Amino acid sequence: MYAQSVLDSLRRTVRAFRAAAQAAERDLGVSGAQHFVLEQLAGSPAASLNDLAARTLTHKSSVSVAVSALVARGLVRRRPSPADGRSIVLTLTPAGQRALRGAPQSAQSRFLGALRRLPEGQLIRFSGVFELLTRELGVSARAPLMLFEEAPARGGGGRGYSRRRRGTRSANSQSGGGR
Repeated sequence: MYAQSVLDSLRRTVRAFRAAAQAAERDLGVSGAQHFVLEQLAGSPAASLNDLAARTLTHKSSVSVAVSALVARGLVRRRPSPADGRSIVLTLTPAGQRALRGAPQSAQSRFLGALRRLPEGQLIRFSGVFELLTRELGVSARAPLMLFEEAPARGGGGRGYSRRRRGTRSANSQSGGGR
């Protein structure tokens, strides 16, 4: 009964993230993670990639991938810091500001807001349970990417996450379950 409740909640959450990512791609032309980065920069420029990583609660390497894509699209500008020529400042370009105009709040921002509204004790328990779950699943050592952001391709064409072996079926297909 409790496992069903957890799984159903997780399914609804993942579905909401997936739908938001698809909407961001369709409406803004960016991934869900890139939409989240744009929102963070709309609030104020980032003094560095480390600053933006802290604001998105993401590792610097993951946010760097999203920023690079946004710079390539002309939605974000990197420029040397006036205070320290070695570091960079990240800002939205006018095109980035226009892209966000009228866009709904990203799923990541809504989720982060919901987490921040939880009482501290519940958040601590929630964190502990999810850490335990990732260890039980054997995925706790994997680099946490931004939600629904693909890992950069590596030499072997991998995505940073191991793919299913040929000839095996996922637990979902074995159980006959679907979305």
